[in-house]
Amino acid sequence: LVQAGTFMSTAEEISDLVVGLHGGRPVALGDVASVERGPEQPQSYVWMGAGPGASHTGIELTGTTPAVTVAVAKQEGVNAVEVAQRVIERFAQLEGTFIPEGVEVTVTRNYGATADAKAKKLISKLTFATASVVLLVVFAIGWRESIIVGAAVIVTLALTLFASWAWGFTLNRVSLFALIFSIGILVDDAIVVVENIHRHMALSKASLLELMPRAVDEVGGPTILATFTVIAALLPMAFVTGLMGPYMSPIPINASTGMLISLVVAFVFTPWMTNFMLGKRHAALGGGGGQGHGHEASAGGGMQRFFDRVIGPFLLGAKGNLNRWLLLAGILILIAGSIWLVTSKVVILKMLPFDNKSEFQVVLDMPEGTSLEQTSRVLAEIGDYLSGVPEVTDYQAYAGTATPINFNGLVRQYYLREGAHLGDIQVNLVDQHHRDRQSHAVALDLRAPLQEIAKRHNGNAKIVEIPPGPPVLSPLVAEVYGLDYEGQIGVARQVRGVFEGTTDIVDVDDSVEHQSAKRLVVVDRAKAALLGVQQATIAQALATVLGGEDMSFLHGANVKYAVPIRVEYGEADKADLDQVLSLRVRSQDGQLVPLSEVVQVLDTSRSHSIYHKDLLPVVYVTGDMAGPTDSPLYGMFEISAKLKEGPALEQWFIQPPGNPYEYSVKWDGEWQVTYETFRDMGIAYAVGLVLIYLLVVAQFRSYLVPLVIMAPIPLTIIGIMPGHALLGAKFTATSMIGMIALAGIIVRNSILLVDFINQQVREGMTLEAAVIASAVVRAKPIALTALAAMAGAVFILDDPIFSGLAVALLFGLFVSTVLTLVVIPVVYYGVMRKRVEWIRTATG
Repeated sequence: LVQAGTFMSTAEEISDLVVGLHGGRPVALGDVASVERGPEQPQSYVWMGAGPGASHTGIELTGTTPAVTVAVAKQEGVNAVEVAQRVIERFAQLEGTFIPEGVEVTVTRNYGATADAKAKKLISKLTFATASVVLLVVFAIGWRESIIVGAAVIVTLALTLFASWAWGFTLNRVSLFALIFSIGILVDDAIVVVENIHRHMALSKASLLELMPRAVDEVGGPTILATFTVIAALLPMAFVTGLMGPYMSPIPINASTGMLISLVVAFVFTPWMTNFMLGKRHAALGGGGGQGHGHEASAGGGMQRFFDRVIGPFLLGAKGNLNRWLLLAGILILIAGSIWLVTSKVVILKMLPFDNKSEFQVVLDMPEGTSLEQTSRVLAEIGDYLSGVPEVTDYQAYAGTATPINFNGLVRQYYLREGAHLGDIQVNLVDQHHRDRQSHAVALDLRAPLQEIAKRHNGNAKIVEIPPGPPVLSPLVAEVYGLDYEGQIGVARQVRGVFEGTTDIVDVDDSVEHQSAKRLVVVDRAKAALLGVQQATIAQALATVLGGEDMSFLHGANVKYAVPIRVEYGEADKADLDQVLSLRVRSQDGQLVPLSEVVQVLDTSRSHSIYHKDLLPVVYVTGDMAGPTDSPLYGMFEISAKLKEGPALEQWFIQPPGNPYEYSVKWDGEWQVTYETFRDMGIAYAVGLVLIYLLVVAQFRSYLVPLVIMAPIPLTIIGIMPGHALLGAKFTATSMIGMIALAGIIVRNSILLVDFINQQVREGMTLEAAVIASAVVRAKPIALTALAAMAGAVFILDDPIFSGLAVALLFGLFVSTVLTLVVIPVVYYGVMRKRVEWIRTATG
């Protein structure tokens, strides 16, 4: 093709090349072929479009424009904020040099900025939570005492952050939430110690240095025990397995470490700070001006009269039995009513709620065999619709190729989506502060119209939100097993029909490809041999005209890489099989033989891809749930019930099929992760309860008293479930974390009450008076610690993911604390009344 001694670099020069003679006249290449200079036939298209929300981001774009996406990932342990900022700065430096004029650089996603904004917001919440606790102490005890508690909180947080760094945790969303969640319980020890010192100061004329050891010792035992009970409740959660274990591990580890540090701070730093702040003032006032014990000072107050009225009717010996049984019946009714809220779907169970993200994806699946141009047209039509949605700032469309890998691409394997029939649109929304609707609400509204656009072209469009978790192939996944793959496909179609016929089930799909036609070219070996045409010649000719072949290369003085000269059929000729088979190939004797003479064309269909899981062939049926319930668990159980009504099809929920060679369905997706997470958290809850029981047995040397102390744990459900129902919140994995933490927190209150009762009985007080005195004296520190924990929870109530934790703490603490001040004294009296009377009778 290239004449000796001639250098050619333009399409015109190549077109003038003489390639043969016809009737003695030279024939140029341009006479028999179309010669173009440019890229190969595109295998993918990428473009960008803007929406009405672009005005909030400064993107200046009208219509659509071709685009190239550059994705940058950071190394482990490196600050994402710094990496993102440095990349943006480097792009600014490249503009006008390596990035030519006319190429617009736009930052479409900056997870570094997102992480930075969330971290700053959480740090401010941490500050406000600390301030709210200090302010609480100001009103409850005094401003000097609030400074002591505030200093203790700051020291505890600083040491906890250091310990968190030593554990290898980074400062991220989960670790910051762990600190905010921990604020309320980290301050408990300091509040109890300071409050008791303050009480003794009001009752004694002794110097502060003399009364502080006695005051700290009085609450030292129960405080140490209470701290370890909270740790015993929280720490087992660090051993949750599966995908959610590492995600949630900073919460139990940071909180448990912080509790140990707060205990040391309460016994070492807090007394020193108390002496520094209150020593001179107490000495100048000559002490508290009182004598005796704490209960004596409180005896004539309003709290005494209140608890006499509330608890007194239950402390009438045998006459109070009826009242005590009525109290128990009322509590059991409340617990049963709380459980009914779950069984009646008033409170919805879900792994994790949807987060309010600023992005989502539209995944388009066209039938196999669809051309790239047709896929692009459907994506363009979807893009035109998106450009009219007020919340959309911009979108990037990818036809024939995958989007740069993100969270969904990683867990749902979207990074493998390559082919002319596959498309993807990454949609970016305005910041959540500039829109009224959450991203989930926007996605719900867009699902129907976008799916309608895709259906008009025989496609399937799925709205895929960036999930907070769990990372699964799809929220609803049914794995179909069986003896042969064709039979599995048949069963999968039946299962898919049930999916599509179930209310609120959306984005239904399966792993079976569209049945597309295939034309098989078979060489007639006998005829080819007679005509002297080799099979390799036929195969090479077909490969050349359909796939193209580089025949030579052009070398230029200022060109770094040689430019290939590629020969292939035009796109229209490739689509016409008759044109392809009319190609003539040269036989061994030099004759030109049409391919149609030596081949036969068979009409067949493409074979299905066979997916495997654990070495077994499997067909996947996937879907999602959108609607009022919006929890895939309920959709799965509804579909499961419908499958039981049809032909016998065995279903498996928590383990693979026992006999995979019989047609059966194994449920996976969000259900599997939810089951594993709640199973492990339930085990952690049980282990925590056992550890709490053993700790209390060791302290009180009784097997019965710990049961009394742990009695308020079921009371937490009376607050948790109605609280979720009242706020319309779903009971999630973070709600379960709050429920587990409450077990340790509420036992702390019981320990303080029971320890005070025992102390007063040993000093000669009657059991009835000691029971009421415990509620009177310990009500203030119990209420303060509960309010401190609730104050920390208030600041995470607005977060979509951790709101369940906040709701559990707020309502669970409020209800269980109020009930504990009544239930524990009454239950302890009912259990110990005869034993105390027998001991007193025996000792005279």
